[in-house]
Amino acid sequence: MRTRRVRDMALLVTAAALALVAGCSAGGGAAGQSAVEKPDLTVAVVPAVDSAGFFVALYGGLFTAQGLNVHFVPAISSETVIAQQAMGRFDITGGNYVSYLQAQQNWDAGQRPSASRPMLAANLDVFAEGSVMRPGAQGIYTMPGTPLRTLADLKNHTLAINAPNNILYLLAASVLAEHGMSPKTVHFANVQFPDMPAKLQAGAVNAAVLPEPFASGAEQAQGAVPLADLDQGATTSFPIEGYVVTKQWAAQNPRTLAAFYKALEEGQQVADTSRAAVEAAMQDLPAPFRVTRQTAAVMALDSYPVSSGPAGSVDKVRLQRVVNVMQQFLGFGSFDLNSMLMGG
Repeated sequence: MRTRRVRDMALLVTAAALALVAGCSAGGGAAGQSAVEKPDLTVAVVPAVDSAGFFVALYGGLFTAQGLNVHFVPAISSETVIAQQAMGRFDITGGNYVSYLQAQQNWDAGQRPSASRPMLAANLDVFAEGSVMRPGAQGIYTMPGTPLRTLADLKNHTLAINAPNNILYLLAASVLAEHGMSPKTVHFANVQFPDMPAKLQAGAVNAAVLPEPFASGAEQAQGAVPLADLDQGATTSFPIEGYVVTKQWAAQNPRTLAAFYKALEEGQQVADTSRAAVEAAMQDLPAPFRVTRQTAAVMALDSYPVSSGPAGSVDKVRLQRVVNVMQQFLGFGSFDLNSMLMGG
């Protein structure tokens, strides 16, 4: 059954990609396949709707068309994933900008990860944008019957996020501040995405920050209800996810990076214009992240930026917004984005 679905997905994406990028793909194909320095790649990406462009490219055969064999690893802990990328375990990763910016700042301060001491530190280049938040894509959820009716009711209650001081904390802190609340009045608890709905239902946490598709899945399976959409105020249309390599890897594998980037951008373009392709891709994720057909049909989507330039052609103004909000709520120091932008 899954084999048939993957085949149907590939046909859907191929048709969409041909319609969208006709005339822009000359020079790929066999020439790109023979030129890449490293055809087999291990890529860690967050298994959420933020990564839809990657999954469209992966399950639609767009990486294969560039001569790349991509092994996908679900990225759950940013700290572990980034530390492993710094040590060469992962070729490419896709995740939230907050963790990447923190890792670069730590690296610049002289911190280094090791096998015995993983830490959030790496010398990175952001080479592609992944997602920009849209309404409903990230939200705070509670259970029916809870006394929590407004954001103000979260005071002295427990709010689940997937990792400390990351993008979900930043979004929640910003929205709380918009409503006159100090984030310090809320108890943040670290819970992995697949475990959040059950913890919420059991009352182990009072509320949870859930991105799609986990949010729609929790609504359907556990009856979770939205308390607040995080796409508001200072974080309206906020940049969420990007794709990075270490500077050393980029220097060693320029043609591989170019081939990966080409396929990814095709996936981004399809994801941004074909909901059907995104729904199909999310249904092809491995368990326990695979999305049901019912959840796929109702989940909210992000927007998926597409660049017409080479790898590293990202919107610096958009990324500066992340730095600005981090400085407001995370005590993030002065930071020059050029330090992790290719050609910066």
